[in-house]
Amino acid sequence: MAQTLRAVNVASATSRRWLIPAFAFAAPLLAALWFGTAQAIDASAWSRLFADSQFAPALCLSLWVGVAAWTLSLAIVLQLVPRLHGTPTWIRIESALGAVLAVPHAAFAIGFALLLMPSGWIFRVIALVTDWTSPPDVASVQDRFGLALIAALVLKEVPFLLWNVAAQLRRVGQGAEIERALQIAASMGYSKRVAWARVLWPQLLPRLALPLLAVWAYSFSVVDMALVLGPTRPPTLGVLAWQWLLDADDAMNRQGGAAALLLTVQVGAIAFIAACAWRIARPLLLRRWTRGDRSPARSHEVNALPTLATAIYAAVLASLAFASVAGVWNFPALWPAQWTLQAWTVALASTSTIGVTAGLALASAATGLVLAVAWMETTPARWDARAAPLLFAPMLVPGVLLAAGLYRMSLELGIDASLTGLWLAHSVYVAPYVMVALAPAYRGFDARYEQTAHALGRSHTAFLTQVKWPMLAAPLAAAFAVGFAVSVTQYLSTQFVGAGRHATLTTEALTLASGGQRDLTAAFALLQALLPALVFTAAWWIGRQQRRRIIA
Repeated sequence: MAQTLRAVNVASATSRRWLIPAFAFAAPLLAALWFGTAQAIDASAWSRLFADSQFAPALCLSLWVGVAAWTLSLAIVLQLVPRLHGTPTWIRIESALGAVLAVPHAAFAIGFALLLMPSGWIFRVIALVTDWTSPPDVASVQDRFGLALIAALVLKEVPFLLWNVAAQLRRVGQGAEIERALQIAASMGYSKRVAWARVLWPQLLPRLALPLLAVWAYSFSVVDMALVLGPTRPPTLGVLAWQWLLDADDAMNRQGGAAALLLTVQVGAIAFIAACAWRIARPLLLRRWTRGDRSPARSHEVNALPTLATAIYAAVLASLAFASVAGVWNFPALWPAQWTLQAWTVALASTSTIGVTAGLALASAATGLVLAVAWMETTPARWDARAAPLLFAPMLVPGVLLAAGLYRMSLELGIDASLTGLWLAHSVYVAPYVMVALAPAYRGFDARYEQTAHALGRSHTAFLTQVKWPMLAAPLAAAFAVGFAVSVTQYLSTQFVGAGRHATLTTEALTLASGGQRDLTAAFALLQALLPALVFTAAWWIGRQQRRRIIA
């Protein structure tokens, strides 16, 4: 009897271990949301918000940018995956997604602006055939319709969605199921595109609900990219809320809090409307999917899109590189007439900024990896599914509300303007991305290895350290690299929680971008992109070494 009670107590304690990582995930997030929301609960702040002349145009602009970027990103993914999946091009895309995602949003926006601006490379090439002697008077950047911002968002969000699709397709048994579905469809006379439209996408899209919502939330409330590429009169509502929250006047701070909360409510409202529309339309779509006709699905030609996207990314990085060493560069010359390393001398001399950026990224990525592993090792499957929305909340809640809440929380804890506060704030953002990157490989690990290890008398700790984690070295390294890149890109949380006392490469690059120092801005943006690239390269090397050991 005593042994039975002891076994029950041990099992009960083991079943409750998941509460520790759950609390570590949820506590700072819920506290930040509470403080961010509490600041916005002020009737006078809401009345001032609605009376502000910039509010309505800014909200309309944010809705337009968010809807356009989200729709275009989803449409491209829906067209791209069926055409390329199972081809050598798809394999190359999968291998390149890590490098693409490693390019920070702010660095990409700065390079994209240098490429698109009237004195940028595109107009310099056009000038070769038009005989322009001065840059055209065209609002190619910060245009009032936000077209440059939409284009940049699409170029950054499509790789993120493709990464999530690839993760879903790599789930255990998923590849075999897809091949069987395509073979059955082909034997019944259906084309590959029709099979994807009627069989595979209806299964995959519900699993992509959270990534799609994250894309919508970011596109609708983006601040860092909008500061570089977005309109300024008026700006988007996210930028407007950020400006109000930074104001010295407490009344303006509360107005900014109200705007941030409104952004969050709008994200939730659109998500609710989309979910309701899906439930209403699903029966109609089901009849369409199962009606049995074999008419080919119409599809625009998208085979050239990967090449075009690669060319754009290469041109963006090349623009940053040339701008960082350009001295005298008169229009319409394609190459600078004078080269200088002055900007790099200043950038590389900023050892404190580089050290803070790298240190925060290493610490928060390690924290996110530990939390993700602890969560997946201890959490029961039923709670794992139910807690997903909470775990991914930092990806779904507009950054301006969460950053403001983290700042208020750091004030209460007395860690504002400290590296500890920045580590905590960055970890809140990093952990969900590490979880998304690691989950498919970790949950797909063959359980028979554990059964064999236990049958041979090995403890669970020995199994983890000697079998499971070494076998998952490549996914663990890749997830760490993703977390590192997410930390490097943090702008709002660094600005608010750091209180301007701890500069990072991201904050420096965006500050310089508004000051007109093209060479120094480009140098800091390239440094910002270089740090994640180095970590992704290390993760790639670890994966390559692991594959070599398996082959040997």
